[in-house]
Amino acid sequence: MIESSNVKIRVTVPVEQAKNVKKALSEAGAGKLGNYSDCLISYPVQGQFRPLKGAMPALGKVGKLEQVKEMMIETVCPKKILKKVIRELKKAHPYEEPAIDVIEMMNYK
Repeated sequence: MIESSNVKIRVTVPVEQAKNVKKALSEAGAGKLGNYSDCLISYPVQGQFRPLKGAMPALGKVGKLEQVKEMMIETVCPKKILKKVIRELKKAHPYEEPAIDVIEMMNYK
């Protein structure tokens, strides 16, 4: 195994905004594999959160437990452009504080 020059980005987003987030990721340079672009997977998930005092939620109300139909989006991203991709992802994402996973990858030879 050798360390990859890519990481995997994983994020959830309300179903209605998934298309915008996918587009932002691709336009920022994520999702390229060899001679392919716009590579990602997405699948439905059920999100849950409770906005606390001081929050400005895009969905729901402060103090109320919310259940939201979301899409989990996963894609690869070159490490050298990770900061740019995360910045563009946050711009496109409707949540005040999106949970974004950055996962180290390994290549098998």
